[in-house]
Amino acid sequence: MNFLAHIYLSGASDLLRIGNFMADSVRGSQYKNLPQELQKGILLHRFIDSFTDTHPLYRQSKHRLHAKYGHYSGVIMDIFYDHFLAKNWNRYSATSLEEYAADFYALLKEKHSWLTEKAQHMVPYMIARNWLVSYASLEGLEKILFQMDRRTQQRVQMHEAMIELKQFYTEFENEFFAFFDELELACREKRETLNQQFTNASA
Repeated sequence: MNFLAHIYLSGASDLLRIGNFMADSVRGSQYKNLPQELQKGILLHRFIDSFTDTHPLYRQSKHRLHAKYGHYSGVIMDIFYDHFLAKNWNRYSATSLEEYAADFYALLKEKHSWLTEKAQHMVPYMIARNWLVSYASLEGLEKILFQMDRRTQQRVQMHEAMIELKQFYTEFENEFFAFFDELELACREKRETLNQQFTNASA
């Protein structure tokens, strides 16, 4: 899953959302020196990645891309799944996507000092290009894939995956719906487990 899904699946805790957002730039056990809510966010992020990578529905979606895009099929699929979350946002949240994104951008500015250096560098681009809302449209999605091409030095032409997205759009979307329902439930349970673990550790 990509940024929007990770943030959404973090629930209401601001620092947990921040931890989940920046988790890719936190290596190994470095997180253990951070406040507990940030730690929970990082651990939740890793849980989401593991759950996603091994889930048969996600793997079925990714398989359509693998022959052409290889290792990057997972990167593309994460972005595709964020597209389906953004496009169907009203199914998951009573807050509009535009308002939700604006609130999170404000949170990133407020908690700037807690972000890793890599995340701090990325945030201005994320806000300026309104990545979280851009996922919802095919035009915005294609721009994000072009940006990914530049970041990966054109190793594969990820923007060309728009062809497969349009060709298998219904299949991808149906797989996303079924998968995301399971992931959302698993994340609620994981957040409860993490809360209990940290409470017990502090006792």
